[in-house]
Amino acid sequence: MLDVLGLDAEAESIYRRMLADPRAGVGALAAALGLTEERVRTGLDRLSELALIQPSGREGIGFRAVGPETAMEVLLARQQAELAAQQLRVEASRAAAAQLIAECSAFRPTATDAASEQLNGPEMIRERLAELAGSVRHEVATFAPGGAHTEEDLRASRQPNTALLERGVQMRTVYLDSVRNHRPTLDHVTWLNLRGGQVRTVPELPIRMIIFDRQQAVLPIDTEDARAGAVVLRGAGTVAALCALFEGVWASAIPVGDAPRCCDTDEMAPHELAVLKMLAQGHTDEAIAKRMGVSPRTARRFAANLMERLDARSRFEAGVHAVQDGWLPATR
Repeated sequence: MLDVLGLDAEAESIYRRMLADPRAGVGALAAALGLTEERVRTGLDRLSELALIQPSGREGIGFRAVGPETAMEVLLARQQAELAAQQLRVEASRAAAAQLIAECSAFRPTATDAASEQLNGPEMIRERLAELAGSVRHEVATFAPGGAHTEEDLRASRQPNTALLERGVQMRTVYLDSVRNHRPTLDHVTWLNLRGGQVRTVPELPIRMIIFDRQQAVLPIDTEDARAGAVVLRGAGTVAALCALFEGVWASAIPVGDAPRCCDTDEMAPHELAVLKMLAQGHTDEAIAKRMGVSPRTARRFAANLMERLDARSRFEAGVHAVQDGWLPATR
């Protein structure tokens, strides 16, 4: 009966017998249930693992069954925890798939279909984005990498952003932490916040991306040059994965109105962890600089500081020490 909660039939029968005869030891349980003492001990191990029995002070018994109400709460809580862990694994898988989709969008064929549409050149991209913005009803979610934006681009975006916000469209945008040091971009972000837009920042972003109403996503064809072309994706599974990627990044991002998180001397700052992960993945200084919106010189300084902090003479050794010290997972 309780197999759906992770309790097999034999362990359940032992638990029920212990409730009926609290003084029964291993021998008595084996005799009453027609089991060997070894199988009873195996069942007791399972019940102990599930916290359905506890040590007992009674002489000659050594354990007792918890009450049925407590037992059911324990089993349900355990199952809920397992379901939550599975959900986290699903979301992580979606995010990983989304990042692969984003990074490989350049390899899509030029022919369009019901699930995708290719845009060539900046003019076509601007026109299509304007059409999508004009038809959006609920939300626009954006990754805006690349560091500081030009004042001209920022000014040009204010009118369409105002139109969206006045229509009640929710706008959520993730910028790089580096924009906090660029006054024009920071002023624009403040302007957005005052009008209801939500803006957060992170140390690094995987790709430029705009999602409209969780139904269509626009990604660059060439991650090195977002103006060269873009692809509009409509496949339900693909867009769901990209939404999961956005939500994961959004949850860890810092609202622009808040100060960046302060770390103890023994902790690593978010931007240091981001650099460490990219170094472990083999990214060059130039690639790290692009993803963080900083200069290659700054990226080199970040890497040098990490190597010094990890007491490493090479980037490979820094990765080894990072795993040994628990900053990176010890998995392949």
